Amino acid sequence: MGMKFSSRLHWDLTPNQVSELLRTKRAAGETILDLTESNPTAAGFDYPAAEILSAFADPRNLLYEPSPRGLLSAREAVSSYPERVLLTASTSEAYAYLFKLLTDPGDEVLVPRPSYPLFEFLATLESVRVVQYPLFYHEGWSIDMQALASAVTPQTRAIVLVNPNNPTGSFLKRRELEQLLAICQRHELAILSDEVFAEYAFGPDPERVATLSNVEEVLTFSMSGLSKVCGLPQLKLGWIQANGPGAGQAMERLELIADTFLSVGTPVQQALPRLLAAGKGVRNQIQLRTTANLAVLPDHLEVEGGWYATIRVPRVRTEEEWLLHLLSEHNILVQPGYFYDFDSEAFLILSLLAPPDTFRRAVALLPS
Repeated sequence: MGMKFSSRLHWDLTPNQVSELLRTKRAAGETILDLTESNPTAAGFDYPAAEILSAFADPRNLLYEPSPRGLLSAREAVSSYPERVLLTASTSEAYAYLFKLLTDPGDEVLVPRPSYPLFEFLATLESVRVVQYPLFYHEGWSIDMQALASAVTPQTRAIVLVNPNNPTGSFLKRRELEQLLAICQRHELAILSDEVFAEYAFGPDPERVATLSNVEEVLTFSMSGLSKVCGLPQLKLGWIQANGPGAGQAMERLELIADTFLSVGTPVQQALPRLLAAGKGVRNQIQLRTTANLAVLPDHLEVEGGWYATIRVPRVRTEEEWLLHLLSEHNILVQPGYFYDFDSEAFLILSLLAPPDTFRRAVALLPS
């Protein structure tokens, strides 16, 4: 009789056909036009190595003085309201902390669809149920507010908002925020606003809500981190800012949760002010590349920000068949819409982080 593991770990770990084909091609030394790259440190950007490395040459790193919310100097570096900020090792950990804070086992959180599939994993590991609310596309993406309101049940505790959304690249609009706040006030729900891509907008829009860090009508948690803001995912530092009614009590409880794990290392906290300064140049490079790559993409669903673009392809094949065809015939690797829970086919998701030459060569071979 084998060992029994938690039912929370119920996902199929069997490699799919695309993964097997990719492994075979790479083993054979073939060049892959990879339009799935999400790691900026592997995308050919020029990092200020001396500035980044010297930020860690600080004798204070030899002293361990644990602070559950994070060092004050680090919290001051990310917000004018450091008393409302708690540091985490990543945005993923921030979600885990917030689910611990707001929910009991069996409770529900509303998450957008389409969106990044990590939510189901994170929520399930906290014994929380994910309920999706739809985004719809009509000359741009919008939240289906009627469907969102209908998805609220007595077990709902929070609404997750990704702003801008990943992968649609759509920002929340002011009229949507008004409706969202009304729903949350009516049902006493918190908002979890994931703003990791907020710095990567393609042009201004007066109707856009860039951040929810100034919302005071309902309990709101805004999240970001070094991974996207500075293109430094390997340094593992994120942050939560709490606002609105009950923020003080929420911070006290978050501090207790964080004190249980104490996951954020002292060196990255001490280095944070200098890392944020050094990261501006990296962020500018990412903005220039994503803008340039988007400009050579002839047809795509409107994208307002972020690192990804979505294209619609003919339904003569399923998305998985498109992936296998592009990889086997053209050595092009893309992501399918179903990976992000698009509610119909056929969509492909392209990373705008890819080197420009790779992106142009691949786009020229994509179906139209």
